[in-house]
Amino acid sequence: MRIIEAVTTGYEYQGFWGSFWDIIWWFLWIFFFMAYLFALFAVIADLFRDHTLNGWWKAVWIIFLIFVPFLTLLVYLIARGNGMAKRSAKEASELQSAQDAYIKSVAGAGASPADEIAKAKGLLDAGTITQAEYDALKAKALS
Repeated sequence: MRIIEAVTTGYEYQGFWGSFWDIIWWFLWIFFFMAYLFALFAVIADLFRDHTLNGWWKAVWIIFLIFVPFLTLLVYLIARGNGMAKRSAKEASELQSAQDAYIKSVAGAGASPADEIAKAKGLLDAGTITQAEYDALKAKALS
């Protein structure tokens, strides 16, 4: 396209990297497009996260997001942005509590030194560990 313009207008075509402001302009457009996509996917995720909204209303929002995307996105963020933030915070706290519960269950928090020594003694009696390893585990549990 630009080669034809260069021939007809007398403009010397310098390639894609020829103009610094062309590069800035492209990065600006890419930034706005990516920001739009992030907002669009956040709204779609919030639509399916909201259990108070009827399925038909969700379908209406999706249809408007398809046919009038930018305006619908702005209206949704203005009209339902506060609830969107609350649902997002609620989901984050639920995920955090689930992660904490999982970490506590895996880490074995709350095991007393006597329980750890009993486990180590069971391993020693089964022949899984040696006497030196048992002594090391016992010393670690008592410290």
